[in-house]
Amino acid sequence: MTTGLGPVYDGLLHLAMSPEDLVPVLALALLAGLRGATHGRRALFVLPPAWLAGGLAGLAVHGRVSATATSFSFVLLGGLVAADARLPLGVTTGLAATLGLLHGYLNGAAMDGPGQGAFALLGIIAAVFTLVALAASVVVPLRAAWARVVVRVGGSWIAAIGLLLLGWGLRPGT
Repeated sequence: MTTGLGPVYDGLLHLAMSPEDLVPVLALALLAGLRGATHGRRALFVLPPAWLAGGLAGLAVHGRVSATATSFSFVLLGGLVAADARLPLGVTTGLAATLGLLHGYLNGAAMDGPGQGAFALLGIIAAVFTLVALAASVVVPLRAAWARVVVRVGGSWIAAIGLLLLGWGLRPGT
């Protein structure tokens, strides 16, 4: 995706234009926000560096990963949000690191080269950082039961979208 403003801005817009990256990041932010400020901060400071590390690995290797791999992140993270899972901080950290490494790798592998690609990765991680910070900070202070249910319903929709994507990706002929 080219904006004409340079690779950093291309990376910033990539997240907004790529639901396969945007939705799992949002789901992780919602999950971390439901668990509290400590989980939100951990996701905020683990996800972007993991995304960068995965992206740099993808730039170097240029490997291919099945597109259905992203549907698992939809299902897992959306399901955890819907269940309002009481996860320990280490699990939230592991989810953030795994999501960052996987999606960063997919982004890096799809980019042309290390020169422009590294700058685009910086734009992507800036957008990831901003999205996690904003989404988690909206959810953390929610105490009313109805408000938390609204967030959980959003998680169920994310999981449902993931199931649809998984079914679409596994259909014969793909």
